[in-house]
Amino acid sequence: MTEQGVRWTADQVLSLAPDAASRTAGGKLGTAGPWSEAGSGEGTVWGLCKGGGSRPYQTVVDLADPAGPAYTCSCPSRKFPCKHALGLLLLWTGDGGSVPAFAEPPDWAEQWLAGRRRRAETKQGQTEACSGSGAADPEAARRRAERRAERATAGATELEQRLADLLRGGLAAAEQAGYALWDETAARMVDAQAPGLASRVRELGAIAASGAGWPARLLEECALLHLLDQGWLRRDHLPDALVATVRSRLGLPATADGAPLRDHWLVLAQYDTVDAKLTTRRTWLHGAGSGRTRLLLSYGAAGRAPELSLPVGLALDAELSAYPGAGQSRSALGERFAPPAPAAFRPPGTSTAEAAARYGEALRDDPWLESVPVTLDRVIPVPDGDEWQLADTDLALPLTRAARSRPGLWRLVALSGGAPVTVFGECGHRGFTPLTAWPAGTGEAVPLC
Repeated sequence: MTEQGVRWTADQVLSLAPDAASRTAGGKLGTAGPWSEAGSGEGTVWGLCKGGGSRPYQTVVDLADPAGPAYTCSCPSRKFPCKHALGLLLLWTGDGGSVPAFAEPPDWAEQWLAGRRRRAETKQGQTEACSGSGAADPEAARRRAERRAERATAGATELEQRLADLLRGGLAAAEQAGYALWDETAARMVDAQAPGLASRVRELGAIAASGAGWPARLLEECALLHLLDQGWLRRDHLPDALVATVRSRLGLPATADGAPLRDHWLVLAQYDTVDAKLTTRRTWLHGAGSGRTRLLLSYGAAGRAPELSLPVGLALDAELSAYPGAGQSRSALGERFAPPAPAAFRPPGTSTAEAAARYGEALRDDPWLESVPVTLDRVIPVPDGDEWQLADTDLALPLTRAARSRPGLWRLVALSGGAPVTVFGECGHRGFTPLTAWPAGTGEAVPLC
């Protein structure tokens, strides 16, 4: 149960926003002006927000659910949470005068809460019924897995032939063909049910137009694709953990079969990547007791945010189960024993030199790894011509192109003010992407993405 005396920070609320526009709009509604009948109690916050029509929008946020915050609003927005839910939470983060505590919510809020409780009870009953009825036919599941593996093998074999044809004819052919060559090849990998191969093939199409030195970059990526193909085609000769990694890189389904690990998991960072068909949310967690940093992936249909939403800087008392694979950090979120709550701890930091070494070591287990999660201790953002770096007494890590284009860079520079800060992010061959910062002298996490 969320304690009413422990309120979130504004940064933690805004980290829930599905996009920058919602973050801005929610910020404008975080004052008492448009709100009436606002209140809180038993882990719930509610209020009426004046809109463009004659009737105010009814907004309720359930903070007591171990699965994370849940929202409802009578506005027509399809964003989740909407700007009214964000504004209400921002109002709640204040001194409490605008959102007083009450023993019970109003009827319109209680109706939604009661409906949530009924649905939760029904879902639990269905889960127990399914568990009691036994697992699905294992023989049928084995046959489906074999058929998919056969299609993936056919796709990898075809891709090997196409890579060989490209190198035999010369890389200049890739520049002349443009995206058409790779789009058609990617479609073939989709047909082979190997979405990981399809994604990597699509990325090749942009390399020929990426400026000076593109042939070397294209050759490097082709070599990694060749390595992945060969890993799959010769998987019988590889260790089980590496085979699981290859399966993951091909995009074949896997189950989180690691033993559940219960810990207080600090939400380090959360951000979305969007393509034409899917929104992927990446959430990084750090265990207070285990010291492990784990990744949660959740998905939403195009144009819709994934359901899982966890405020940065809060901690979960929950179980995580790891996915198979050498060097893999992905886990599945299992049972949650309490709603997210404020946390005073942070992950231990390391130097820039150690961060670079950690990525190099991780490549031995997973040669296709783009980056590793790292917390840098006492680094200072410094300009380097048109670029930026994070520097300490060891060396300087360049920021990735994506990081340099985000508003979070300037927030990081402002937080530092020339003084050392602690920064969590992803460190890889393209550089470092800062995701969260802790300024000196404060324990509050500040999201940068």
